[in-house]
Amino acid sequence: MSTTYALPPLDPLLRRSAKRTRDIFASCPNDGIMEDEKSARIRLSVKINDEYRDFKELPPALLAQQGPIGPARPKEQRKAITAGPSSDTSKMIATIDNTPKVQPSTFVTSNKLSEALTLHKTTRTIKPTYHPPWKLVRVISGHLGWVRSVAVEPGNQWFATGAGDRVIKIWDLASGELKLSLTGHISTVRGLAVSPRHPYLFSCGEDKMVKCWDLEANKVIRHYHGHLSGVYSLSLHPTLDVLVTSGRDASARVWDMRTKAQIHVLAGHSATVADVKCQESDPQVITGSMDSTVRLWDLAAGKTMVTLTHHKKSVRALAIHPTEYSFASGSAGGNNIKKWKCPEGAFVHNFPGHNAIINTLSVNAEGVFFSGGDNGTLTFWDYNTGTPFQNLDDVPQPGSLEAEAGVFCSTFDMTGTRLITGGADKTIKVYAEQSQ
Repeated sequence: MSTTYALPPLDPLLRRSAKRTRDIFASCPNDGIMEDEKSARIRLSVKINDEYRDFKELPPALLAQQGPIGPARPKEQRKAITAGPSSDTSKMIATIDNTPKVQPSTFVTSNKLSEALTLHKTTRTIKPTYHPPWKLVRVISGHLGWVRSVAVEPGNQWFATGAGDRVIKIWDLASGELKLSLTGHISTVRGLAVSPRHPYLFSCGEDKMVKCWDLEANKVIRHYHGHLSGVYSLSLHPTLDVLVTSGRDASARVWDMRTKAQIHVLAGHSATVADVKCQESDPQVITGSMDSTVRLWDLAAGKTMVTLTHHKKSVRALAIHPTEYSFASGSAGGNNIKKWKCPEGAFVHNFPGHNAIINTLSVNAEGVFFSGGDNGTLTFWDYNTGTPFQNLDDVPQPGSLEAEAGVFCSTFDMTGTRLITGGADKTIKVYAEQSQ
């Protein structure tokens, strides 16, 4: 005797299977098979409760400051308007109080509000310090290539320049006369620094070499080997016997001045490190790179403390204020010079208006801030407020092309009263404040 079993209806099985498949793969084979509205509402309310339950109420500290917001509900109970004679309705409407109770401001006292407004006004109306205008007082010729680096000796008697002709020249600061030429580099000299505590001059160039010159014997006494490509900048630490160099291998390297040992490789930039600066307190090393970032380094650990990503284009120049705990960085494009506060690298303000590729920045103790551009434009600013007080154009020397008006390097002398610049017309120009 054969028994026949009735197959279960396929429709519920299909729906159940499709729902499970949808749960697994989050895709529905049929638009008709959707979760019902009730379960969707429950799921949403659970999700909202999970995510926002801790934030439904303000913390007690904020609640104490916060006054009630918005119009208050009238105290007397409102009456519902029911159908009836029109006279009754109008009487009911007349009895409803439409005037909400006046609420105090969310500021605890009116004094706080006035203080805030006063502070706002004062921050807007800082007047720039007056600085006398600057003028070109001397043009020094002698190099046979672009002048790419300049450094003033701590005694303020002479200064050194390095150029594309591979020669370092030492000039008398007062008269502008050539005192000495140092040869040894086999490519453009890109960085110079004179030690304030030793009779040493340090130089670096596109030949990957970093040299230490003994100024008593006028010859190279040390080489610092390690850079994999051209070295674009160097800086001496003001108190430690440490030298920091940076270049096209996207690194900055910290050297022991005496032993020639490489202490750290400051790695992290992804493009040429165009400028490096040292100062006594943290951050002791600051680098600006063609990857459009500025990094502040922990010298002891050899690691990045902060990376500043505000610039849109490559950062080619840095300047540390000699007395104020701050520094500035310059790149290409609009709003391209920025001031930063140490040690955390907090952004202070822009120096807007110098629309050029900024190759060099310098600042003196009086707050005169100089920026030099690739197109030969020079701007003098008030460092505190970011206000430009003078714009000049670099005049190429006779025999130079008009395109050779770029400014590549600059530095103030030790007194801050003279500015020395080097440019693409192979000359060194000295600017001074105009006397009253």
